[in-house]
Amino acid sequence: MPLAVALMATSLMAPAPALSQSTLRKAPEGNRSASQPEIPYASARRTQAFDSSYNAKFEKVVAVLRRDKGLIGSIKSVSRKYGIDPIHMIGAIVGEHTYNYNTLDSAQSYYIKALSYAGLSIDFAYEGEHVMDFVTKPQFESCSRDSADSSRLWSCYERIWDSRFRGRRVDGVRYPGKSFNETFFQPLFAGQSFGLGQLSPLTVLKMSDRVNRVSGLRKLDARDAGDVYGATMDPNRSLHYMAAIIQEAIEAYKSVAKVDISGNPGLTATLYNLGDPWQRAARFRSSGQAWPRENYYGWLVNDRIEALRSIL
Repeated sequence: MPLAVALMATSLMAPAPALSQSTLRKAPEGNRSASQPEIPYASARRTQAFDSSYNAKFEKVVAVLRRDKGLIGSIKSVSRKYGIDPIHMIGAIVGEHTYNYNTLDSAQSYYIKALSYAGLSIDFAYEGEHVMDFVTKPQFESCSRDSADSSRLWSCYERIWDSRFRGRRVDGVRYPGKSFNETFFQPLFAGQSFGLGQLSPLTVLKMSDRVNRVSGLRKLDARDAGDVYGATMDPNRSLHYMAAIIQEAIEAYKSVAKVDISGNPGLTATLYNLGDPWQRAARFRSSGQAWPRENYYGWLVNDRIEALRSIL
């Protein structure tokens, strides 16, 4: 999910103690910026490559969602489980298929893809070393304290990768100057994200424990790449991981920044797009800004909120 823009963060990962409602400030509805923030070049390039426009892609995905009553029913059901307004999930889907993917033809296409991915023999590895063996290196020893939660654990692995391995030679091995996700979780060379929610396998692994707690879906194992891709591609499962991402973002801003963003779908869409909600919440808290701000992706969601709510 590309390009950090306006929601700011720090390296705090563990949730702070729960706060009473009286200590929270509720983020106002709508956008803080009068005009849309700049759209990244990579998004513009993808759209131009398919001879399309953002408005055309937006209208198409809205039309697809409006027709698929079964999918909307599933979105509402999953949203209830995670205690979030389903408009947050609609915003994430529309944003991803407007800016970060060509378009959404039907949810059914993702069910079919999920079946084909599940049968592939693939590993999450770099130069023959599986990621689960790689993270046993002594540099990752400090991550053991985060082992009780998959989100904190994999985020710790990412931080160590960036600070100790990325673009460096370590123990005679030259590691690429790419992200942890690109290095270990791209065996198919088919892009960084997949499925209805355009999730990466790493993001799905991060949400594994939360989804298990809330929905009872089995925990994922990075050694079973086919199952991880299945969870990423199959809407019956991927909707849970989408909802978990949004739930975590709302919790992060409540706990760390003392701001309730649950009434502003543009802010949750921005965080869905950018990731790292605990870090961004803490950086916002220390920024001195009055309110978090939407990036180009979240701005669209707020700007078209009535059209998105009509889907529901």
